[in-house]
Amino acid sequence: MQTTTPPVALVTGAASGMGASTVTLFLERGYTVVALDVAWPDTDVEPGGSLRRIVADVRSRDAVVAAIDGVLTGDEGIDVVANIAGVYPPTTLATYDEETYRRIFDINVLGVLNVIAAARPRLRRGASVVNFASVDAFTVSRGQLLYGASKAAVVMLTKALALELAPDGIRVNGIAPGWVATPGNAATGRMEAAAASIPLGRVATPEEIAAWVWLVSQPEYGAFLDGETIVLSGADVMR
Repeated sequence: MQTTTPPVALVTGAASGMGASTVTLFLERGYTVVALDVAWPDTDVEPGGSLRRIVADVRSRDAVVAAIDGVLTGDEGIDVVANIAGVYPPTTLATYDEETYRRIFDINVLGVLNVIAAARPRLRRGASVVNFASVDAFTVSRGQLLYGASKAAVVMLTKALALELAPDGIRVNGIAPGWVATPGNAATGRMEAAAASIPLGRVATPEEIAAWVWLVSQPEYGAFLDGETIVLSGADVMR
């Protein structure tokens, strides 16, 4: 990623949790960060300088393209894409409906494709894409029928896109977190019980997951890593 300007990272799901931690880490390490979310909380602090907030729904490729083009100039490239946006409403065969199916797959799967496709014209040679899967892509969680299926699809998309983009020097990998101390997970009321079941005895922090986005994306660490999805579960799920 040779450039005379600060490198650029595009982070989705950037307003909270693992996305917000990833934004903070990349800003601290000298990146210009294009932080995308479907909405931003009201704040008196206006972003500027190295932080460029954009609002877009990842379910619309055109909306993502327009948002990116609105904050990047014609010759600015993208060095890292972190696809973190996702939803995980519980579903079973008895409770799912078509609307929920569409929402989960359109955000978790189509959203990944839309963001990569929107960023593709700006991806520099040597760029890296990091897709967020989940341990539920590799093991069954009760009550997560559609979420697990959507994340398994992300794992396969990661492999296929790694092959497609490798000739252009663009790497595509994934990470598959287990339990992480995010507001969404805290709202389930199940984190304490989950921590007790994890061999390391705790859940991950959003900052730990952000550090893996950094490691996977940087050529000095992951230059030969391509098409893989790394499980981050504290030994709860191993493959």
